[in-house]
Amino acid sequence: MTQTVTAAYDSELKARNAFDELVSDGFPRESLFLDEQARELKVIIGDSAQREVEEVLNRHEPAKLWSRPYPNE
Repeated sequence: MTQTVTAAYDSELKARNAFDELVSDGFPRESLFLDEQARELKVIIGDSAQREVEEVLNRHEPAKLWSRPYPNE
């Protein structure tokens, strides 16, 4: 199943750094959505990659992290 994992950060810099790390790790930009104004990063991924994505997002100290099924399934 496809999941949307969202991390809310208390600074734009943390959100941007998490985005950059995911890109460096090989996640396609098409599945990453950075809202700098809201300081949120959303990642659309399959279940198999969810743990890895959450580990990366948590390294950048999000204020909140949550996931839910992607709406098109």
